[in-house]
Amino acid sequence: MLFPTPTLSPDDRRVLDDIDREREALRLQVRSTPTKWTEGLRRFLTADAVAASNSIEGFRVSTVDAEDLMDGERDVDVTEVDREETLAYQRMMTYIQSLHDAPDFAYSKGLLNGLHWMLQGHHHTPARPAGQWRKGAVYVTDTRDPSIAVYTAPSVEDVPGLMAALVDWLNDDDGTHPVVRAAMAHLHLVSIRPWADGNGRMSRSLQTLVTARASVLAPEFSSIEAWLGRPGNTWEYYRQLADRGATYLPDQDVANWVRFNLVASHQQTQSVRLRLERSGRVLRHLESFVDSLGLSPRSVSALHDVALSGRVRRSRYERAENLQVQQAQRDLRALVAQHVLEPVGQTRARYYVAGDAFPEAALEEARTPFSLVDPYQV
Repeated sequence: MLFPTPTLSPDDRRVLDDIDREREALRLQVRSTPTKWTEGLRRFLTADAVAASNSIEGFRVSTVDAEDLMDGERDVDVTEVDREETLAYQRMMTYIQSLHDAPDFAYSKGLLNGLHWMLQGHHHTPARPAGQWRKGAVYVTDTRDPSIAVYTAPSVEDVPGLMAALVDWLNDDDGTHPVVRAAMAHLHLVSIRPWADGNGRMSRSLQTLVTARASVLAPEFSSIEAWLGRPGNTWEYYRQLADRGATYLPDQDVANWVRFNLVASHQQTQSVRLRLERSGRVLRHLESFVDSLGLSPRSVSALHDVALSGRVRRSRYERAENLQVQQAQRDLRALVAQHVLEPVGQTRARYYVAGDAFPEAALEEARTPFSLVDPYQV
């Protein structure tokens, strides 16, 4: 038995309507923005989702470091464990993103186990297999006292039947709003916990896939994983899951879980829209600045990364502008010579940060925080 999808309240329906409007507005905003700049935002949002979802499990990699790792950089100051977890999650997320418009798509046990192998294959052992249902009991333990089980997953004998029911449910569209279905898919999977490890990240990724398959937005713009990874939201996420009980109790009202996810979807959409608007304002400052110095207009790409992410590497600038190595080096040397950028590190590990002459207006715009509203309090 799976959790029944709750009946929505009038407030829930109002918020869902708001989410639809916000996402449609964001879709139009993305379409009207040059691809060159939306691609940069896509890369950031993917890295942010990977870093955030991993952080919930204790793997600490900043978004900018995750971006560098995803770009193939080797000289990134992270542990080898964090590097492996970041790249494994990125591989799985890249495949999920590619499935958003795949024809003849269907959910299956094989698909879910394949995704799990991408995430956990580097941890595979006969006792704790990746890409296969678990062979024993799984517990979620108290973070301070691992001798206390705060949640005990269903017995191993029940896992195949529960996962068969989940796959059937995923393939049977009952007309429920996609945001609600995605939230329920997350809850079903994280409660069944069919694998020995990686259940939390798999559940969040399944939510991303379900949302993407039915959304007007690409997966990068609709995933709530980055929102869940913010410390205050992570705490509430744990509390919501704890409220479901210490064992698998699917015959209960989970309206609060759905409401929590509606807030997440609404606020994440707000966040993406505001980031895109801020990016445009920063670009306008940088274009005027570059023009005033007579620099190559393409150097705006490098300065934009520095303003919004804090640094840029030569390889990223090179790819963004489709340059030869020598061209990228010349552009960056020119920016260093005018003290717009300042190099940090040597040879392959080198990156560039804002120098004394970097336009302050662009930095101020990039560093000004934005506010998110709670859609239930509007």
